[in-house]
Amino acid sequence: MAMTTGEYLVERLYQWGVRRIYGYPGDGINGVFGALNRSGEKIRFIQARHEEMAAFMASADAKFSGGLGVCIATSGPGAAHLLTGLYDARLDHMPVLAITGQQARTAMGGHYQQEVDLVSLFKDVAGAFVQQASAPAQVRHLVDRAIRTAVGESRVTAIILPNDLQEEEYSEPPRAHGTLHSGIGYNRPKVVPYDVDLRRAAEVLNAGKKVAILVGAGALQATDEVIQVAEKLGAGVAKALLGKAVLPDDLPWVTGCIGLLGTEPSYKLMAECDTLLMIGSGFPYSEFLPEEGQARGVQIDIKADMLSLRYPMEVPLEGDAAETLRALLPLLDEKPERSWRQDIEAWQADWQEKLTDRAMVSANPVNPQRVAYELSPQLPDLSIITSDSGSCANWFARDVKIRRGMMCSLSGGLASMGAAVPYAIAAKFAYPDRPVVAMVGDGAMQMNNMAELITVAKYWKEWTNHTWICCVFNNEDLNQVTWEQRVMEGDPKFEASQNIPNVPYHRFAESIGLMGIYVDSEDAVADAWKQAFAADRPVVIEFKTDPNVAPLPPHIKFEQAKKFASTLLQGDPDQAGIVVQTAKQVLGGVLPGKDKDEK
Repeated sequence: MAMTTGEYLVERLYQWGVRRIYGYPGDGINGVFGALNRSGEKIRFIQARHEEMAAFMASADAKFSGGLGVCIATSGPGAAHLLTGLYDARLDHMPVLAITGQQARTAMGGHYQQEVDLVSLFKDVAGAFVQQASAPAQVRHLVDRAIRTAVGESRVTAIILPNDLQEEEYSEPPRAHGTLHSGIGYNRPKVVPYDVDLRRAAEVLNAGKKVAILVGAGALQATDEVIQVAEKLGAGVAKALLGKAVLPDDLPWVTGCIGLLGTEPSYKLMAECDTLLMIGSGFPYSEFLPEEGQARGVQIDIKADMLSLRYPMEVPLEGDAAETLRALLPLLDEKPERSWRQDIEAWQADWQEKLTDRAMVSANPVNPQRVAYELSPQLPDLSIITSDSGSCANWFARDVKIRRGMMCSLSGGLASMGAAVPYAIAAKFAYPDRPVVAMVGDGAMQMNNMAELITVAKYWKEWTNHTWICCVFNNEDLNQVTWEQRVMEGDPKFEASQNIPNVPYHRFAESIGLMGIYVDSEDAVADAWKQAFAADRPVVIEFKTDPNVAPLPPHIKFEQAKKFASTLLQGDPDQAGIVVQTAKQVLGGVLPGKDKDEK
């Protein structure tokens, strides 16, 4: 029986293993949507509220499931809306396929309604492979090559389908000159460096007396191997944000995240090491890595273009993290001297006390650190946590403790606002039996995450486990940027750009059938989390947090302190609160025996 080109597309995607597509409909892609409808849900379509959110969902699906993420949109504005979410996937090296409609082939070049040069539009974000179909027989190899490229290279790819082509009868490519006969299937190869390079790497690591390891998202499937290498070398391990789930935080030599959102022990680890092993990380901020020449370097990465890019590595190794570490392990010597490891564990123990002190400092009305601190012990096993960009990412990075088996992520390379809720929705579709928590600032909620709560309301009853929680930090301030203005620029808070409306997020949740909880007392934080995890439906917890609690970096440079002082001298609209809260945070842990409320 003859099928349309749209029907063939759906069938080919199914043969490749695609089972979910995130998107939004429109007349430019109706031929494919009709085919999806007629397929009897062989591939599940998940309707987002906005195409950008659908692309974020596809990116997150790829992150959490380990497979291909797919999103779909109509022509013109629908296709353009995908871009931010697709850039999130591109910058975090996620395999995502975007499928969009286009105006009819006979109208192209005629300044037709919604006619946009989509090949050019997607050329940067999907530069690995972006093609517009012109004939039915072409669609076969476009799908095959787009998916194989996306999965094989961990890239974003795009297929553009004119609307008249979608309805045209499909025909296989004839056996003739100028045709292609592609096939389905891809198996990722085992990529391991040559023995001579592994021996060079082992020589460097064996010679080091103070070995530091930095892990990123590329090491997420190498937990056991990283632990074995770290134990053998007596090393401490810091984590880039995307690698937060590589190792559990209860290991005493895991120093937590690195960078502006990182920890003091991670800063010290990099400042005092003599050898650096970087595994699967593209962490961008060189000022938080060892000074050039201070440490000998070994790096493992599956992508050659990421090797020796952030720090000049003596031995760059192209390979899969787990496979390469397994090959390297027999070549490593057990370090008998453990004073370096003892120093790291002491730093980490002191830091944990400081985090507790800071979280328990009183604020007006709620200390945002307390919110994340109280979350950690209540997280069920196998939870998935997502975070938005902004000050909430600080508390996610420092105060949320990951246990083995948990997953977590955020928009890393792009650091886009608005990703946490669509990420959390995709996490539920990838793992409907696992609890999911999204941590979101009020700026991102107002930007686009609030609307996606409607998506949660639409689908939550079909999830096996109904625990889906959105934690909103409501401080009526675009807080991360406010503090960047103060500390990086030396400018007072610019109220016209930074103040945002106070919105009752918990009431909006209730209005669409979800559960809402409002918290404006620090004593109620722990009970609010307990209530949310016990609920029979998704929950929005709105915490009324203090914007004057500074997301302090792990190390305050003189220039930053100077600019912060300049801000206060100029007069900041929140000056009194800033001085009080900054003093409390800096003194937290310095005044033993003092009641936390007196600090």
